[in-house]
Amino acid sequence: MSAKSAVLATDLSTASETMVESETGLNCLSQIGVERIHLVTVVPSNVHSGMPGIDFETRRKRALRRYRSTIEGAGFDVETHVVRGTPHRRINGIAGAVGADLILVGSRGKSPLENRVIGSTARNLARTTVVPLLVDRIERGVDDPETVRRHLFKRTLFATDFSENAERAFETFEYLRHATAEVTLVHVRSPKDDTGDEGDVEARLGELEDRLDAWGLEARTDVRRGDPAAEILAAEREHDPSTLLLGSRGRSRLRRLLLGSVSEEIVANATGNVFLVPPPRSP
Repeated sequence: MSAKSAVLATDLSTASETMVESETGLNCLSQIGVERIHLVTVVPSNVHSGMPGIDFETRRKRALRRYRSTIEGAGFDVETHVVRGTPHRRINGIAGAVGADLILVGSRGKSPLENRVIGSTARNLARTTVVPLLVDRIERGVDDPETVRRHLFKRTLFATDFSENAERAFETFEYLRHATAEVTLVHVRSPKDDTGDEGDVEARLGELEDRLDAWGLEARTDVRRGDPAAEILAAEREHDPSTLLLGSRGRSRLRRLLLGSVSEEIVANATGNVFLVPPPRSP
């Protein structure tokens, strides 16, 4: 398993601190081969260190020192980046510049937006990321939040439309398997999609099961019919995985199934974590 690097985006909020200080979550990153973490804080353009009554600079430096110490204590190499601009654009830019293998961002999901990273930036990243994006779900409505799922990948629900990008997402099990115990394979049959008859669908899911079995992973299948986003979220409620894994812009033969708006809806409304795998970058 080759060494990997991750961009961990933080806005210095309580929810971000929860994500950074999750010992189980950091251990999961180590299990999938992450050795270097780029700790990124984006200062929105409309925030100034000299604003009356708020010492942003001191608060930022103190928090980043604490975060860095925690992450280094878990065995990672750490680099910190403080940049100014639009959060999702700068996070994507740094991920590309350092050659990161994934981006990790916290989100409180459907809660009112409390800051620039929690909520809106997670959704913008879901639409624009060029590297795999892990949205770590944080409890909402409490003063001292915890991560919703202690383990990042232990129980993974993989949604597939059998597209090329779904296959690309599936291939991440080559490294996710080191932190995964069981997988639920979900395919949503839409009346307007042509993904083969039911027997063909079962056969294709069976092939994926065989590949997971070769990696020592327990797998089960779930074929559903209806609206892709609604059915994927329903499957999450039923199977209660740690993480939903899907391609962010896959294409079925007659219509796009896991297209941007679907992945954005899942990021916004999923109960647990979401791991999005985008298409490869254009040359």
